[in-house]
Formats: sequence, C-alpha cells, structure tokens
Amino acid sequence: MKPVIALVGRPNVGKSTLFNRLTRSRDALVADLPGLTRDRHYGEGRMGERPFLVIDTGGFEPVAKEGIMHEMAKQTRQAVAEADVVVFIVDGRQGLTPHDKTITDFLRKSGRSVMLVVNKSEGMKYTSVTADFYELGLGDPYVISAAHGDGVMDLVDEALNLALAGHTIVDEAPDSVDHGIKIAIVGRPNVGKSTLVNTLLGEERVIAFDMPGTTRDSIEIEFERDGKRYTLIDTAGIRRRGKVFEAIEKFSVVKTLQSISEANVVVLLLDAQQDISEQDAHIAGFILESGRALVVGVNKWDGLTSDRRDEIKMDLERKLNFLSFAKFHFISAQKATGIVQMMKSVDSAYAAATANLPTPKLTRALIEAVEHQQPRRKGSIRPKLRYAHQGGQNPPVIVIHGNALDAIDANYRRYLEKHFRETFSLVGTPLRIELRSGKNPYERTEK
Repeated sequence: MKPVIALVGRPNVGKSTLFNRLTRSRDALVADLPGLTRDRHYGEGRMGERPFLVIDTGGFEPVAKEGIMHEMAKQTRQAVAEADVVVFIVDGRQGLTPHDKTITDFLRKSGRSVMLVVNKSEGMKYTSVTADFYELGLGDPYVISAAHGDGVMDLVDEALNLALAGHTIVDEAPDSVDHGIKIAIVGRPNVGKSTLVNTLLGEERVIAFDMPGTTRDSIEIEFERDGKRYTLIDTAGIRRRGKVFEAIEKFSVVKTLQSISEANVVVLLLDAQQDISEQDAHIAGFILESGRALVVGVNKWDGLTSDRRDEIKMDLERKLNFLSFAKFHFISAQKATGIVQMMKSVDSAYAAATANLPTPKLTRALIEAVEHQQPRRKGSIRPKLRYAHQGGQNPPVIVIHGNALDAIDANYRRYLEKHFRETFSLVGTPLRIELRSGKNPYERTEK
C-alpha cells in the first residue's frame, strides 16, 4: 500500500500550495484567500522510487458545530483517519495562534504521527520562526517554504520514513494504473452534483450542503462499480457570468471548464424543480464545443406531479434540442433512483466516443447515404463524395473526401451526421464531419 500523508491546518497557511508541489500539479486551487479548499482532495506524489498519496484539506475548525465549517471539519477528520502521517502546517509569519492550539489538541488525540511544519519561512532565521511553536509540544518544527520549495524534500523524506514504519509498499508504475472512465459532473449551483457523487460512491465523500456554491474546487475520486473503474470529478456550480462576483468563484469556474475538457464523459445535471435556464443551455453549449460525450441527468424528479413532469420534458425539448444525440435520465440523486440506467448510458456514451470506425465501413455508409439522397447542385456543380475515413476520437471525427465539397450546405451535413450516427450507433457523443475537396491523398502519383 502507498503511504498516505494528510495536510492539515487552519485556513490560508499554504496547504494547497504544498499539495501542488508534492504532486507536481496544479490540481488544487491556490489564491491568497482563506477557505478556498473545502473538500478533501487526493493526489499522487513520488520521491525517487517511493510513491505516496497526499490529501489536501480545507481550513480546519475542530470546534465548529454547524454550517459549512462543520462539514469541512468532518472532511478533515476523515482525512486524518485515513492518513499514516499528518503534516500539521502553521504560518511562520503570523506566529502561534489559539486556533493552532485547538488543532493540536485534536491531532494529539487522533493517535496519528504528526509532523509540525512551519510554512512561509523564506528569508527568516530558524530560531526566530520556530520559537513560538515549541509551546505546542509536537517536537522540533520543520521549516519550509511551499511556494519556493525550500525544505520540502527533507520534509517528504521524513514523512515517508514515519509512514513506512511497519508498512510494505507495493509500487505501481504510473502507466499501468487504469483510472477508468473520467466522468465530470457539471451544472448550475445547488442542482445536486455533490449528492450524486456521494450516492455513486456510497459515502459522504464530498460536502453536500443546502447552500449554492458549496463546492469550489474540482475534486477527482476514483471508484469501482460493477467491476468497472471510474474517476468522478465533482465540479463547482457555474453561474451566469454577471453573477460571478467572488474571486474564488471565478477560479472555480475555470477549474470546472478545465474538468469538462479533460473528462471522457460529462454528466450535465439539471434541477427538475426549477425551469431550464439560459445558463443550463450555455453550459451544454460549452460541453458540445469541447466535444465531450454527454449524458443529461434531470435531478430531483421525485415528488413532482405528472403535469409538472410533462412541462419539464417539453421545456427540455424546446431549449436543449441541440443535445438530441444525448440520453436524458430523470433521476433522484438523494433517493438513488434512475442511477443504474444513467451509468449504463455513461458507458455507452464513452464506447461511442472512442469507437474505431473502419474506413471500408465508413465509405460504404457514405455511398449508401449519397444513393439515398444526393447533395444539391450549386449552379452547374454537384458535389461528389468519394470516400470517408476516421480522423479522430472523443469526439469521433469523420473525414469525407471528394470534389466541390464547399458547395455542401448545413442541412446536408446534418443529414450525413444522422446517417453515420444510425449506422454506427453513435449515441451520447458529438460527431464532427470534415469535408476535404481535392485529389485522393492515397492515390499513387506518376513521376
């Protein structure tokens, strides 16, 4: 098993900066704003031949009894329970605070190995930056600068030595690890994204709280269902541009859009108890432009009257008609209804997005389409479609070669797209058609 290192501390002490340095990534949001991280965030690191897992956590308030800080504290407690070593980070420039003492009391009772780390120490003497923190009784502090990398290697080396005491590590080559289908759960704030993630996982893995904007970062979680591996990405809700006031929320939107681009399949979650909004259509449009395979989940379907359900279905058909290639599922994330069918559609959408389309079959399908309906003439010229081949996957790209293809209009392109979809059962994925006029590039040329 890989050793697990949890990063714990009060808000804005540099936990996410250290997480990014340890994982050599930018997976955790970093800004000079307290409370940016809320859920626990996992990443993989490696020091030489020694791999490890690191958990980033939100600002820890052990005494919080209610509200979002209480939910964040639950996430941190779970991270500490999972860890082999806890790296307790304090701020060397602010010095010791009562909050640090409260966290120390909790960590001492946890039974975990704890390393006290003084961050933001660049340009400061060891004795002056550590003097106050001996009062915590956690031994000699480790002095680092997560932003500059000072002291980080020594810290990781000691953390791994502590974690490895009595443990056997099974090393996994990064290329051999199958992370499965990457599924991004996206939608407006408070539509139930985190609840859906927790339902799929069977545990309260991410914070689900009745307040819009609870999730701020994009959280990746690996899990297995019916023998298949997946990676779920819980994303921040995307508001209308004019309503994105906080700097934190602007960061979150960027991370969500990145998550869409990196996913294999996107689940667009809608709220059946609200009207389909212009923002829902904007999010759907971005998914379509990104070329991601798509499944639409209409959440909070339970408890609606039959009349209201009919209204929602008509609204979907009218406002999201450009998503006709995707499967729509009417679900309840809270009660776990409709989830099995939705996940089957996720598998089908991924299979369609990554399908191999042989050139002979594509060309045969093209000939059948032209025989059934030829493209219109443009003046005295009628376009000639000669053969087709696959130009890419996720989304599938079909390249058609011929003559005078510039004369083909949008209606005929849509006809070809529909024909290819039906022929190859490409449900749940956008399909792109490229038209290339000119000479057959595979034809032998005479010298």
